[in-house]
Amino acid sequence: QLQLVESGGGLVQPGGSLRLACATSGLSFDYFAIGWFRQAPDKAREGVSSISRSGGDTAYAESVKGRFAISRDNAKATVYLQMNGLQPEDTGIYYCAAARALNSNRWFLKKEYDYWGQGTQVTVAS
Repeated sequence: QLQLVESGGGLVQPGGSLRLACATSGLSFDYFAIGWFRQAPDKAREGVSSISRSGGDTAYAESVKGRFAISRDNAKATVYLQMNGLQPEDTGIYYCAAARALNSNRWFLKKEYDYWGQGTQVTVAS
């Protein structure tokens, strides 16, 4: 089993920034691609970003391109999501997930991922 724990969420004003972290343990982090998803109240969980095992390939939802940046530190077994220019529509619970064999063309599909964290709340409001 791979355990994932998200942190870094909170309340921020529009235009502000947050940096989420997804710390993993239990299995070798290097074997997994990692994705970030979010779920707003009364909405389906949607893919936000993903990063390959090496960190060389990344993907973003159109709604966050240019504002969010995903990165990973394999030595720390942690993936980060830097979120800038936050807007109220970015509000939701943010989850990280790990995939053993991620199809890069399907990174935004929940079924591609094998393990999930419990989520961290992000609220953007004035």
